[in-house]
Amino acid sequence: MNRPLSCSIPLVFVLCATLAAQQPAAPAFQAFSRFDFVPGEKVVGFEDFSTDAIGDFPAKWNTNAAGEIVTVAGKPGRWLKLTRAGAFVPELTPTLPDNFTLEFDLLVPPAFNSGALFNASIVELPGPGQIAAWQTASNRFTFTAWAAGGPTWQTSWTARLDANSATGTTIGGVSADTKSPWKGDPVHVAVTRQGPRVRVYFNQEKMWDAPRSLFPAAKYDAIVFFVPGVDAGSEYFVSNVRLAVGAPDTRNKLLTQGRWVTNGILFDVNSDRIRGESYGTLKEVAGVLTENADLKVQIVGHTDSDGETAANLDLSRRRAASVKTALVNEFKIDAGRMDTDGRGEDQPADKANTPAAKAANRRVEFITKK
Repeated sequence: MNRPLSCSIPLVFVLCATLAAQQPAAPAFQAFSRFDFVPGEKVVGFEDFSTDAIGDFPAKWNTNAAGEIVTVAGKPGRWLKLTRAGAFVPELTPTLPDNFTLEFDLLVPPAFNSGALFNASIVELPGPGQIAAWQTASNRFTFTAWAAGGPTWQTSWTARLDANSATGTTIGGVSADTKSPWKGDPVHVAVTRQGPRVRVYFNQEKMWDAPRSLFPAAKYDAIVFFVPGVDAGSEYFVSNVRLAVGAPDTRNKLLTQGRWVTNGILFDVNSDRIRGESYGTLKEVAGVLTENADLKVQIVGHTDSDGETAANLDLSRRRAASVKTALVNEFKIDAGRMDTDGRGEDQPADKANTPAAKAANRRVEFITKK
């Protein structure tokens, strides 16, 4: 069930925001109509803290600081609360490839009013396990979030991009308003790396497309989250860290192989409501269907094994139906070209009982029909 790189160019974007106490209505799916992020086809690392105990530091992370797994009122799942200044490293994969996507959710409490920063870096560490040395690494890619101010003057995320290399090359200081309401909800950060090119998204907004942000020869091997200071009541919370590889090959797989499977269509927990960040993936498959008017598909939903078998089967069927509805309503695909089904938990893509395996099993399959 969905909840859902050694580069001497520090790429920095600063978020300035405040948090109002009230809970906003869920954003309309159409708000993501310009969101073209499509996650990698294969999930190689996923962390939602579901296998760790509340109050513990996650077993598959490393740190020179301190943090604890918590739940947050009104927010699904578990979160890593960063409680002491320092570096936090999710051990998602031994190496980072030249092409991948990275996603995570970032949250601060309603009363947040601090000068503390949140840094996320993709780095070539000087040596194995040397997480404290990430700031001195000659090859690094860093974005910095700052949630500051008060609810009377700031109601949406803003961001700043600064990128420069050791040779003195500089890519601006670029500030932009994401227009994404703050008001107590997480900001979903998505990053695509294709060789030296980096695209960055905050919620539904593509913030930057920087074609020469990274050195192609760099050997990135770690993702490091870092906070230089922590104030009581102004901590950062992180969840749903997802690393995926493999560029989607939707057209070829549907037209020549007759099948395309994606983990990029996400749903609210235990729900058939499609999350807005799925828009790019839906747009991808809709494009193939639009350009091939004779193509008919069966849409099949799959879940992980959490929960009751019968409930998972019903959920998978309802999710497939929701995908069909979205393709009809948002992309004007003829409903007669699509039918739906669900397999629940019965056909796992990965039989391991890990967060990454469960993320891989929560998927939607498109099968061509003759």
